Amino acid sequence: MYPSEIVAPMKAEMTSHGFRELLTPEEVDKTLNQPGTTLLFINSVCGCSAGTARPGVLMAVHNTQKKPDNIVTSFAGFDIEAVNQARKLLYPYPPSSPSIVLLKDGKVVHMIERHMIEGRPAQMIAANLIQAFETYC
Repeated sequence: MYPSEIVAPMKAEMTSHGFRELLTPEEVDKTLNQPGTTLLFINSVCGCSAGTARPGVLMAVHNTQKKPDNIVTSFAGFDIEAVNQARKLLYPYPPSSPSIVLLKDGKVVHMIERHMIEGRPAQMIAANLIQAFETYC
């Protein structure tokens, strides 16, 4: 598990922009299985999270008219039980940190895995998400 002093600023970057943290398996179950649309960002300490994933997610939610009903986050390597539960619900997608998932009525409708984040600019990730919001939200 990562020390809290390392993850706190990365968590705060998301929560200061309206993302609600999912810290327990129960919160994950309740939130990801509810009606409507939910954007889940599984945050990470890796460079692609800092360089493109977090900025891309924030660009997307701040630059579109259509938005998910809920925007939530959990931190891989820190919110361990919550992330493990989310990964169970995201099956058959393999564990990926970071990852960005759009769910509609409890079903995954759009998934951006780490291999789709690495090497891509934040603007490309944002454009991908905005298109998904236009389609599903």
